[in-house]
Amino acid sequence: MTRRPAVLMATTVLVGLVPATANAEEEGGGPPSPGAPGIGDPYYPLDGNGGYDVEHYDLDLRYDPGTDVLSGTATIEAEATQALSAFNLDFVGLDVSELTVDGRPATYTRAEGELTVTPERPLREEHAFEVVVTYSGVPATIQDPLIGPSGFIHTDDGALVIGEPDVAATWFPANDHPLDAATVDVAIAVPEGLEGISNGALEDAATEDGWTTWAWEAEEPMAPYLVTLAVGEFEVSEYEADGIRFWDAIDLDTTAVPFLPPPEDPAAPPPPAPEPVSVVDQVRAALARQPEIIGFLSGVFGPYPFSTSGGIVDAVPELRFALENQTRPVYAPGFFADPVLADTVVVHELAHQWYGDSVRLAAWQHTWLNEGFATYAEWLWLEQEGVATAQEQFDAIYTGAPPEFWQVVIGDPGPGALFDIAVYFRGAMAVHTLRQVVGDTAFFQIVEEWATSRAGEAVTTDEFTALAEELAGRDLDDLFQAWLFTPERPALG
Repeated sequence: MTRRPAVLMATTVLVGLVPATANAEEEGGGPPSPGAPGIGDPYYPLDGNGGYDVEHYDLDLRYDPGTDVLSGTATIEAEATQALSAFNLDFVGLDVSELTVDGRPATYTRAEGELTVTPERPLREEHAFEVVVTYSGVPATIQDPLIGPSGFIHTDDGALVIGEPDVAATWFPANDHPLDAATVDVAIAVPEGLEGISNGALEDAATEDGWTTWAWEAEEPMAPYLVTLAVGEFEVSEYEADGIRFWDAIDLDTTAVPFLPPPEDPAAPPPPAPEPVSVVDQVRAALARQPEIIGFLSGVFGPYPFSTSGGIVDAVPELRFALENQTRPVYAPGFFADPVLADTVVVHELAHQWYGDSVRLAAWQHTWLNEGFATYAEWLWLEQEGVATAQEQFDAIYTGAPPEFWQVVIGDPGPGALFDIAVYFRGAMAVHTLRQVVGDTAFFQIVEEWATSRAGEAVTTDEFTALAEELAGRDLDDLFQAWLFTPERPALG
């Protein structure tokens, strides 16, 4: 994700019938019990769920912008990791009209964003099962006082889904945590004349009775928050470069103004914002550089981890951030008011395809592993573009950042500071310091090995530091303690 305070920005296949309870105990190694209501994240205790792993989501949906109603069916293919008498799904707000487990009606209750499902028969450990949930309603938008709207955003001509950490549950039932990645198919029916965009490859777009169904298939597993949806009038471009298939979706009504720095006197009224101007040409130009950017990043991090790519830019003026939705990042229009910023935000979100999407977080406290690497990718890009070296960017922040910047413990920032600007820039500074200490040969071996050896896995800070020490052949405890876990500005060695 890219959230930039301007003070720093300038630099459903049935596998088998479930056995009876006695058989579930006999074959599952113990009596069935409910799965945990959370997956174990210390910051978000009710995010995700215990007792099963999801293999695949199949979302067959319809969205009517005239009423804002989203309706459809989610088919979830999963495997029990314990004998289950009941299990939870994360799901907020929308009304459930029918729910089955392995084709049999199941009972369910709802409380605090948890959909607790009790199958007709318990599920034995290692049983592959299928949940089908039929639902409808108006998804609620998440309102954040710092960044504005996120989640399921209702736009002037459709909708846009963007946000983290727990956005998926606002529009489909999920095991909503990066620990449980799954493949995803999204079929979205929208009024004829509108486009429906999601992740992966477009498999079909068919119109019948005034509705067009856009069918997308994402063949590589992804964390639920990375699943996106955009409905509206878009210019959609499809092309192929270097073996990667791209889909770009641009709202031709997109206008923007630059992200303005705050006034020097916080009590002073902000200056009037300039009139918004069309940035469609700049959006096209920035997205046209995606193959070039991916080529550059592949030279540093190893092969691009997915088969598709592309970007979405919707005309949502109140949107204030970008997000690394897997294979299809979403960008706020404001990033494209400045050509250099337009390119670097694309670099940032594409770098996340390696660090954040392919290599995922085991817990949200490790988010610097996503943001620090994606921000450092920007520094490397600006260096090869001749704008500023990585060292110059490091130095500017080291000497210019305010005291509160250094007080954020980015290795464990707490949920309130999860996306603080320090997580991004101090994270990049930690990466740069590692490079200075171990030298370029070991450094670039570390960053590529991290991306390739852990592809498709959920990771922690301790695992990264252990790999860095192994490949560098030296103890790095002092470096990581100073840059990740000390609430003050580290001394320069």
